[in-house]
Amino acid sequence: MVPISREEVTDEALMMRFQGGDRAAFAGLVRRHKTPIYNFILRQVRGPAVAEDLVQDVFVKIVQSASDFKHEARFTTWAYAIARNVCIDHLRKMALRRHPSLDQGSGDGGDGPTLGERTADTAPQASVDRVAIGSEMGQLIVRAVEGLPHEQREVFLLREIGHVPFKDIAQIVGVPENTVKSRMRYALERLQEALSEYEDYARALR
Repeated sequence: MVPISREEVTDEALMMRFQGGDRAAFAGLVRRHKTPIYNFILRQVRGPAVAEDLVQDVFVKIVQSASDFKHEARFTTWAYAIARNVCIDHLRKMALRRHPSLDQGSGDGGDGPTLGERTADTAPQASVDRVAIGSEMGQLIVRAVEGLPHEQREVFLLREIGHVPFKDIAQIVGVPENTVKSRMRYALERLQEALSEYEDYARALR
């Protein structure tokens, strides 16, 4: 079996190979996407054990729906749509205890770099300085993201964790691209407010 390399084989090519019976191709997809899909689900359901179970459900559904994957489609868009539906099904079951708010708005903006890319600093000393507040900042960001309204959090996680383009996020969540961009903008504004005591990080959100 020829080793699978991200540089040599696209997700879509691996999915086509899996459709043809190549189990190693599916294993390659799992290795590539299990962690980001887990992180996406974790921020939706806020429970590591539950997230682990739901990740398994996602890949089971990917296997079950493999024949439905269209060769011209983008694998990440298709996979995150499945992950989103798995989360929705779970949250519906927990509806008596969960009441996520649904904010909408209008706005615009390009794909641009992700938050992680915008807050990266190539200066060695600056990077060392950031380590000192890294743990506290990480916890603050997690709490701030978890505090976002559901629709804003969903878009933010698809963009920041899944690195999914806005156009594809619009397909996943079933709303116009401008609405997706608006939700992302509102999410960034809320996070900027939450991170206001860390001016350099907050500035990166503007």
